[in-house]
Amino acid sequence: MSDLKLEVKKMLVENLMLQAAPEEIADDQLLFGPNSLGLDSVDALQIVVALEKNYGVKISDPQAAKKVLQTVSSIAATIQQHQSAQK
Repeated sequence: MSDLKLEVKKMLVENLMLQAAPEEIADDQLLFGPNSLGLDSVDALQIVVALEKNYGVKISDPQAAKKVLQTVSSIAATIQQHQSAQK
């Protein structure tokens, strides 16, 4: 799981052009809202597109997106669930 979390962090840094190294992002750091990484709705859309492109994870429901896109850990858990369901 830690490899997957690092992959997710690299994906965030590359896709969103963040000014942070992947190692500087905590697994449970909030991505949106106060005391977070400071991402916005455009970033959320880019993450959703990247998840579909890289992992085949489709998030069409805004409520589901809110849950999935909370932290690196929540994104990694969703990817893992998706991969398990595909087997």
